[in-house]
Amino acid sequence: MVKLDIITTRGGDTGQTSLGDGTRVSKDSIRIEALGAVDEANAAIGLLRLHTAQEEDAMLARIQNDLFDLGADLCVPGGKGGLRISAAQCLRLEQELASMNADLPPLRSFILPGGTPAAAHAHQARTLARRAERVVVALAAAEPVNADAVRYLNRLSDHLFVLARSLNMGQDLLWTPGENR
Repeated sequence: MVKLDIITTRGGDTGQTSLGDGTRVSKDSIRIEALGAVDEANAAIGLLRLHTAQEEDAMLARIQNDLFDLGADLCVPGGKGGLRISAAQCLRLEQELASMNADLPPLRSFILPGGTPAAAHAHQARTLARRAERVVVALAAAEPVNADAVRYLNRLSDHLFVLARSLNMGQDLLWTPGENR
């Protein structure tokens, strides 16, 4: 279990921070950018949870915990950390996604982000999950990264897209190509 007695350490005052293995890196390193992007997605999901009912809230609570697991995975270079995001966590997202999608009508157009407040927050969280995925992919191009970390973020953006559709109760806001020409 993590125990934090002191929050202000002043260790980052020179633009450096510590990774999970104690390595000091610049706060603008790609690894720190990846950790920050995952944190932003997690915060957006926290906001989304304020607008969801029990079943959705329980799914999102599991996802938030998974995102902390993902952060723990990413904070140790070379994948040498003890906690790793797993294929089972990716599979759970796929199963939840499939369950939600089963009740939705097929898509006939691209969807505009919005609708209900809950769906709008789900779309915002989705965009942040996609950004986190892009940054983790960039990190993986430079250093070894657990493949399930990328896979999880890819599934998460799909999950949040389908959740947004579900939260709009089938009343998607559809894109009308060229409508305002």
